[in-house]
Amino acid sequence: MPQAGTADEIFMFAIHSLFDFCLQDRLLFLATGLMLDSIVGEMPWFFARFPHPVVLIGRLITTFDVIMNCPERHYTTLQWRGLFTVIVIIGAAAVTGIGGHWLSRTIPCAWGLEVLCIGVLLAQRSLYQHVAEVAHRLVHGGLQEGRLSVAKICGRDPNSLNESGVVRSAIESCAENLNDGVIAPTFWYSVFGLPGLCVYKATNTLDSMIGHCNERYRAFGFAAARLDDVLNWIPSRLSGLFIAGAALCIPKARPLQALTTMVRDAKKHRSPNAGWPEAAMAGALGLSLAGPRCYSGHRVADSWIGANGREEAAVCDISRALHVFVLACVINAIIVLMVLSFLYK
Repeated sequence: MPQAGTADEIFMFAIHSLFDFCLQDRLLFLATGLMLDSIVGEMPWFFARFPHPVVLIGRLITTFDVIMNCPERHYTTLQWRGLFTVIVIIGAAAVTGIGGHWLSRTIPCAWGLEVLCIGVLLAQRSLYQHVAEVAHRLVHGGLQEGRLSVAKICGRDPNSLNESGVVRSAIESCAENLNDGVIAPTFWYSVFGLPGLCVYKATNTLDSMIGHCNERYRAFGFAAARLDDVLNWIPSRLSGLFIAGAALCIPKARPLQALTTMVRDAKKHRSPNAGWPEAAMAGALGLSLAGPRCYSGHRVADSWIGANGREEAAVCDISRALHVFVLACVINAIIVLMVLSFLYK
C-alpha cells in the first residue's frame, strides 16, 4: 500500500489497482477462451439447436438492409441510413458485451459464460478445418469438389478457378481470416474486454454483409466498410508479423521474404488491411496471390501480391499455409500468456 498521502494519490492508486485486476482477469479469460476454441471449434452439436451469435447479428443486419436500403433513395440519404444501421448494430453489440461482462463479475461462476463467448467468437479451429477441407476435396473429389468447398470460405466465382486458383483462394482466405477470426478478436478483447470483442464481431459481420463496393451497397455500406478498416488497422499488421514469425519455424518457409513482401506489396491489395497477412503469407510460401479474378461474373484486374513467387500453387501449399496458420495462432496465444505471467508477478 502507498504511504499516507493526498486523496488524489489514494484515488489514483485504487484506480490503477482496479485496472490491473480487470486486465489480469481479461487475459486469463482470453487464454482459456483461446484454448476452448482450439479444442471444440464451432460446436455444431450446440448451434444446431441454438442460433450462433453471428447468425443473430446477421439477421438483424438483414432486417435493416431490407427496410433501410432502398435503391430509389439519394446516395447521401443511403449513406446516412447506413450510418444509422451501423450505430444501432454496434450499440446493441456493445450493450450485450457490457451486460455479459457485468454478469461474469456479479454472479458466481458466470465467468464461464464469458469464456464460452470468447471461444464461440474466435475461429482458430473452424478456419483450419474449412481450409483443410479444400485440400481434402481437391485430392479425393477432384476440381469440382474443390471449387464447391472453397466457395464456402471466399467470394470468388468458383467456376472460374482451375486447381491452382482454388489453392490460391484457400490460402488467401486462410491468411485474411487469421486476422478477422483470430488476431483482431484477440486484440480487441485484450483492450476492451467482452464489449470490445462483441463490437468487433458485429463490425466484421456488417462489413461482410453490406460493406461491398457494388451498386447496391456502395452508399449504404460505406460506414460499415470504413469502421471495419479502422478496427482492423493494427491487428492486420500484427497478423503479418505473426505469419513472418511462424515462417521461422517451418522448413523451406521464408521469414525474411515474408517481411519484405508484406512491406512492398500489402498496399497493392484493394483493402487497406487484408493485404498485410496475404502478402506475408505469399512471401513465406514463395507464392503469388491475389491477381486478376472473378466475382459473380465480374472480372477484377488486381495486381499480384508476391510478384516474384509461383503463380501455379499446388495442393501441398495449402498444408504449408496451414502450418503457418497454426504457428501464428500459437504465437498469438504465447503473447497473451507472456503478458498474463508478467501481470501476475
